[in-house]
Amino acid sequence: MSGHSKWANIKHRKEKSDAQRAKAFTKVTREIIVAARQGGGDPETNFRLRLAIQRARAVNMPSENIARAIKRGTGGEEGSAYEEATYEGYGPGGVALLVKVLTDNRNRSVSEVRHIFSRFGGNLGEAGCVAWMFESKGLVTLSPEAEDRGEEDLLALAMEAGAEDLRRTDEVYQVVTAPDDLEGVRRYLEDHGVPVAESELAMIPKSTVEVGGREAEQLERLLEALDEHDDVQEVYGNYSLASK
Repeated sequence: MSGHSKWANIKHRKEKSDAQRAKAFTKVTREIIVAARQGGGDPETNFRLRLAIQRARAVNMPSENIARAIKRGTGGEEGSAYEEATYEGYGPGGVALLVKVLTDNRNRSVSEVRHIFSRFGGNLGEAGCVAWMFESKGLVTLSPEAEDRGEEDLLALAMEAGAEDLRRTDEVYQVVTAPDDLEGVRRYLEDHGVPVAESELAMIPKSTVEVGGREAEQLERLLEALDEHDDVQEVYGNYSLASK
């Protein structure tokens, strides 16, 4: 598989333990709080909040939890003041990684993320060291049922909608768009009967590095450890794991 946002994997995991479910809830709750704080509590006028609510529903978060998180973000309830940060570094095999966090303690987060990198054969770098290897894109992840339409039909619809590309990853199709076209493309696809699982803004690598053997195993452990950290919201990488 290729490196991409960890959000894209959440809904496709067939079984989750209670602990995994709680972590997923923690991540989307923080995203909703920050989105509501920055752009208000109305998802119709706050695009980031609308995306965050989609993610919450993708992990089956109850509506009351979503409403409570929005209320916290708009000042209706007390809660931690989260701030955003992006850390950059290298994993095994020279893989470039971008780690986006939401944290109430930046010093703690950077220390713990640095420790995770070091533990699994990577190293945290300076700001800007790998960001230039990525570009911001919109991603519309289609539901598995969309395969019934056939790749040619999906590609044609995606191009009609104004998308840039259709790709297959993690056994699902993803439509790639310019950031500003994300919402329009998603709505066009849904209006034409294409089931959409999720839409998001993501950092896509301009090229990928293939990693195999022991380095691939280390990289997978590094990515899993980052994904398990409560502060980490998304991880992007320019890796392609060699077939085993």
